[in-house]
This record gives sequence, structure tokens and C-alpha cells, in this order.
Amino acid sequence: MQSPITQLEQLVVNSKSKSFLREIARWTFFFSILGFISIALTLIAAILIATVYAPMLNMVSQQQGLPAIGLPLAITYVVSALLYFMPVWYLFKFSRKMKSALATKNDDVLADAFENLKSHFKYIGVLTIIVISLYVLLIVFSLVAGSLV
Repeated sequence: MQSPITQLEQLVVNSKSKSFLREIARWTFFFSILGFISIALTLIAAILIATVYAPMLNMVSQQQGLPAIGLPLAITYVVSALLYFMPVWYLFKFSRKMKSALATKNDDVLADAFENLKSHFKYIGVLTIIVISLYVLLIVFSLVAGSLV
């Protein structure tokens, strides 16, 4: 009797699965293009905030007794665009390689496609854990700071 791992090594992708994978590749390509567009718009916004809107934002913040916020806000936009680039790139590479693997029936390209999909979700997962951790730290810090007042 074969073990489950040995059975998985002989997995065959049937026509129905190929159809689903082809559709998934189209959707991931669409979402990756939307991701690249949103990254470009975020970078354009960062440039506008750093140049055109910085004097106005700084004036308003100084009137409120706060430090200048134009440059820090622009840097935040650039950092968020840079953080978002890699998962979008992995998604784009998955869609391209999946389409190629289905067209050429190449198992190595199919494995590369799934590796990019794995990298996409791994990156998103790690980023999600980091953000949740920052939220927890922010809540704890807020509770401690609130109890001191």
C-alpha cells in the first residue's frame, strides 16, 4: 500500500482543474495589475505630499501646535508602497508562470508558479502578524499611558 505522500507525487491535473487554474491565473493577473496601479498612485501621492502639499500641511500642523507632518506623511506613503510591492510582484509572477505552465504543460514551470503563490501568501501572512503585533503593542501602550494620567 502506498503512503499518502507517494500518492501525491503522482497527482495529475485534469481538464477541470486546468480550467480552474487558468481562471485563477486571469484573476491574479488582474489583481496584480490593480496592485501595481495602486502602488504607482501611492508614490504619486507621496511626491505630491512632499512637494506641493507639504507647506500647507506644515502650516496647519504648526497652527495646532504639532510638529511638521508633510515629510513624515510622504515617507509613510513611500514605505507602504514599498511594502506592498513584493506581494503584488509575487502575484504577477504566479499568473504569468501559471499561464505558461498550462500552455506548455511543463511541471517545472507549474512548480515555480505555485512557489510564487506560496511566497505571496507567506509575505502577506508575515506582514499581517507584524501589523497585529503593532496593534497589540499600541493598545498596551495606550492602556499604560492612560493609567498614568
